[in-house]
Amino acid sequence: MTLLDLRAPARNPGDARAPGDPAPAPGRRFRHLPVALLGLLVTAVVAIGAGRWPAFGDDEGTYVAQAWAVRVEGTLSHYTYWYDHPPFGWLQLSWLQATLGPLVPGDAVAEARLLVVPYAVASALLVGLLARRLGLARPTAVAAVLLMTLSPLALASLRGVYLDLLGLPWLLLALVLALSPRKSLWAHVGAGLAFAAAVLSKETFVLALPGLLLAARRGSSPRTRAFCTAGLLGALILVVLVYPLLAVLKGELLPGPNTVSLWNAIAFQLFQRQGSGTALDPSSGSAALVGTWLALDPWLLAGGVLLAPVAVISRRLRVPALTLIVLVAAGLRPGYLPQPYVVALLPFCAVIVAGCGQHIVTFARRTAARTAVVGVLAVALAALVLPSWVAGLREATTVDTTSEQRQALAAVVDTVPRQDRVLIDDTYYVDLVEAGFEPRYGAVWFFKMDLGSGLDPSVVQRLPRGWRDLDWVVSSPALRGTLEKDPTALQQVRLAVQNSRVVRTFGTGPGRVELRRVQAGA
Repeated sequence: MTLLDLRAPARNPGDARAPGDPAPAPGRRFRHLPVALLGLLVTAVVAIGAGRWPAFGDDEGTYVAQAWAVRVEGTLSHYTYWYDHPPFGWLQLSWLQATLGPLVPGDAVAEARLLVVPYAVASALLVGLLARRLGLARPTAVAAVLLMTLSPLALASLRGVYLDLLGLPWLLLALVLALSPRKSLWAHVGAGLAFAAAVLSKETFVLALPGLLLAARRGSSPRTRAFCTAGLLGALILVVLVYPLLAVLKGELLPGPNTVSLWNAIAFQLFQRQGSGTALDPSSGSAALVGTWLALDPWLLAGGVLLAPVAVISRRLRVPALTLIVLVAAGLRPGYLPQPYVVALLPFCAVIVAGCGQHIVTFARRTAARTAVVGVLAVALAALVLPSWVAGLREATTVDTTSEQRQALAAVVDTVPRQDRVLIDDTYYVDLVEAGFEPRYGAVWFFKMDLGSGLDPSVVQRLPRGWRDLDWVVSSPALRGTLEKDPTALQQVRLAVQNSRVVRTFGTGPGRVELRRVQAGA
């Protein structure tokens, strides 16, 4: 079944047509054209202006640097790999850097944004295919793809170099395979393998497991359901176990002196990491983050979340609704809410909103009065949504929010001696190292100056005096924002900023970047 559910021809297209056979129908010749056009639309929307909007995030720089380390240094991270995430996400990015990187212009993060465009396109098209596998109509599937592409919030998410984006196509592929109309064992094994790839790209995708199991139940016959489920779970578990096995083989499963461990990393993520509160608390960091999501686009995210409890009643929408409900419930708990967490929510919001729209249209067709009412509501909703979406898309394709970061990078490369140590956010790391600065300890990622965390003993050994071992600070929005979130964290970074003077400033306001000189003898 394709996105538009056009049946395959009975004869192989490459076979010669027998004499007297009718000519192929024009629709069959172009059965993949709508999918190709949708793919081109998604590619254009995501790629045009990707290096200029939105502003580069520190996490993007980290994943780019980790992928660079795999490709150039043969290590799993540009610093000591401490099991912060499973590495499959940036292993994929490293492969893209090696194969397509030479063809893509731009600085490291801008280049990576273009390299992950295929993941955005695949995710959008898989949303449409998922809608078809759920039994939704062809126009509904197309609407889901457009919602996933044209929402300003979705566009910002599809442009980011995040592990969530690198794992998203695998998650959607797992659901599509689990809902295969063939109901075969191997489709479910493939779903397990794809879901394992998603989890090893970003571990939070494991929260989608209830939705996947529901899809597997729906996509299997009662006679073979147990075998299909066992095949899915067996493939999933076998592949995911590679991650702790890596720690065992490196002798880093359990804590030890002067070494990292998977145990310590899990303890940090679950218990020690500074939380951002719950989004239900208006004063929390999580609530502020959700506010930034809704500021970009309140319609798709809020619409999907509000409709999910109703959509779960529908058999067609139960899989995406259950998946979204679990993801939202986990995101609302007290703890740390990551900025790219929304990436996993949007595909299911798109399917739910489009699917509920189909149900409303079907209901309205029963009488002319209902049709008129629904038509008026649709026009009113379009009048509310379209202006904000058009403005958001115009900003995404025309506004340059990364110019200050590019100017600061050029200034460091042009004016700072290569033997100096520069404190930076990770978006600058690869470019500065390739420009001649010492890896790790010449271009210093500010997060590694949390010397008391014990997550990277090598930094303590090489920079024993903390901020006094630094010469320059690139004070970026990412660095300042991290300090503002937690006044008690990263004290060495805070002292470096306090004991430095501004040499040059790029831009104004919250988005400015400052090149600061650490005061000798301070």
